[in-house]
Amino acid sequence: MNILIVSDKENRTLWKHFDRTQFEGVKMVISAGDIKQYYLEHLAAMLPVPLLYVPGNHDTYMAENKPKGCYPVDGKIASVNGIKIAGLGGCQSRNPDGVFQLSEQQMAARVKKLMHEAGNHIDIFVSHAPALGLGDGGDFFHKGFACFHEILDDAKPKLHIFGHQHLSYAGKQEYPIQYKDTLLYNAFGHRVIEIDMEGGQK
Repeated sequence: MNILIVSDKENRTLWKHFDRTQFEGVKMVISAGDIKQYYLEHLAAMLPVPLLYVPGNHDTYMAENKPKGCYPVDGKIASVNGIKIAGLGGCQSRNPDGVFQLSEQQMAARVKKLMHEAGNHIDIFVSHAPALGLGDGGDFFHKGFACFHEILDDAKPKLHIFGHQHLSYAGKQEYPIQYKDTLLYNAFGHRVIEIDMEGGQK
């Protein structure tokens, strides 16, 4: 399965000069947050496939305006062609609002609720922030959530798609990161990944 993943930076090529032939075979679009509403709606219109998203810390517009033609998976479970997808938006903050910026404790509570609803099985986990120590940054704001390891360890998703940590200041981290049964991708900008949901990455 080919999946277009996006986060944190709109690409002029996809907005002004969209070429469908470059995305033949894409069966799903996943946004890991901090993407403007018009851009998500544009991708949903250009590609006749499900577009699922979680909010980033800058996506406060989503409190009032949901992107049309897109499916929110923040704190929810979605099934696409038999693939179970779960998401959690937001990032670390010392001044949490409980929606777009959260404490570790607030996110841990959301993780437990999500795991209960998912029945401890998830195929694709989508978040804005990374998991602690797996593609996160050195400062507090870009620190990953430790509680995400509960999802990776117990639900054993094939994929974890995240954003927040811009590749322009993420050093030389190469992707995917392999963590136990999970392949982790930073969706910064955009990329198409090919995944065999039965056997792993192709």
